[in-house]
Amino acid sequence: MWIFVALVVDFFLFLLAGPEIALDFLGGYLIELSLSIDNLFVFLSIFSSFAVPEEFRHRVLKYGIFGAAVLRMIVIVCGAALIARMEWILYGFGILLFVNGIKLILSSDEQKEVGDSMWLRLIRRLVPITEDYCGDCFFVKRKRCEKGGRKYRYATPLFLVLVVIELSDIVFAIDSIPAVFSVTTNPVIVYSSNLLAVFGLRQLYFILEKLAARFAYVKYGIAAVLMFTGAKLLISFFGKSISTIFSICFIAGTLFSSIVVSVWMTKK
Repeated sequence: MWIFVALVVDFFLFLLAGPEIALDFLGGYLIELSLSIDNLFVFLSIFSSFAVPEEFRHRVLKYGIFGAAVLRMIVIVCGAALIARMEWILYGFGILLFVNGIKLILSSDEQKEVGDSMWLRLIRRLVPITEDYCGDCFFVKRKRCEKGGRKYRYATPLFLVLVVIELSDIVFAIDSIPAVFSVTTNPVIVYSSNLLAVFGLRQLYFILEKLAARFAYVKYGIAAVLMFTGAKLLISFFGKSISTIFSICFIAGTLFSSIVVSVWMTKK
């Protein structure tokens, strides 16, 4: 449904603003959608690490995606203002994307124990958190002693998972938003393409959750997209450019090829 909505928006942009704006939107949307797949693998790792029950994951993703929409708006507005004043920062984004693409290729597939990280242990010391999940609640009121006394508000582990989801999305925005800026620096197009891609993440997650083992080689396609967008920003330093049409074909073709290879290599 969300992919259909994005295509409808792109069609109306074509009618109202012309083919160039429509291609910029489509290019930004494809970049964000392809890079979001890697984000979903991290969500899967987080839910597994915290042993989040299946029935509570919908609620976490719903609020997490809403928070991501707000945070990305702030990042995009600040990024657009920064680029308007210091255009050379795009070359820095290009280096960052290219290096992150290489790191993704070299990274291990082993899942990290997110729930045992040092900074999360620090949060648990600063914020009172219940030991168990209390339904799908983020906060509950409990007495600190069994014999009477006033009730205090406690965060639940589900709230901790939500915080980790939001923080991980900020980290991924450092990759995905500069990548969209490689197509266009129009903040409206950048944000709208980001927003529609992010809104479809919850549904995509539950598809990926069932088929995670079949997408073993998709990360290489995502790494190629990162390196391509980084290279596209860097070559602009030499007065060269890559057309948006070629970018769309490369990104869509790379992502599709990585999915086909993954399905073929894991067919048994």
